[in-house]
Amino acid sequence: MQDRPNKPKNNRLSLGAIAGIVVAALVIGGGASWLTYRTLTALQTPSAPTIPQGEGPEKPLSSEESVQIYWLGDRGQRLELLPASIAVQKSANKQEKVEIALKSLLSGQTTASESTAIPEGTKLLGVTTEKDGVRVNLSKEFTTGGGTASMTGRLGQIIYTATSVEPNSQVWIDVEGQPLELLGEGEGLIVDQPMTRQNFEENFEL
Repeated sequence: MQDRPNKPKNNRLSLGAIAGIVVAALVIGGGASWLTYRTLTALQTPSAPTIPQGEGPEKPLSSEESVQIYWLGDRGQRLELLPASIAVQKSANKQEKVEIALKSLLSGQTTASESTAIPEGTKLLGVTTEKDGVRVNLSKEFTTGGGTASMTGRLGQIIYTATSVEPNSQVWIDVEGQPLELLGEGEGLIVDQPMTRQNFEENFEL
């Protein structure tokens, strides 16, 4: 019997092996592409700035500030001057701020806990601020009606409101252009001018 010649070894890979290699290559290539995409995305996407704890964005500066006007409050046996804040533009000069404050006071728009002794219809005829103080010119209605407590209260309201920008200022009060010397009829209140917050407290009792 003759020996059968040995068959040469089959060097070709089976179809299954080839398919496995292709799949593996695709998986590896796909993974590498995904990692590359993630890396590029991370580099291209700017991170949000870190804000230290306790710090927030700066608030815009307000263009307004407050000045005080003065109403009256009832303390049982006596009255008291009650400050209330109103907004004015920071860019306004001192005279404009005082004028706004006095006009707001004369409007008489009080709350339930506040009142005013200034007669209805009283108008601001003029106001000027100078180095030596504030000059206020009121209409004749300011001198009408009320007893001693009412007249004292309205005088205090004008003095304190007129000096809301500079509390130590002096105040001159005119009525229809004439210096106010006596407030009210009969005995009335003698008004020595100029007046300040200090001499009002020393010479008048609400």
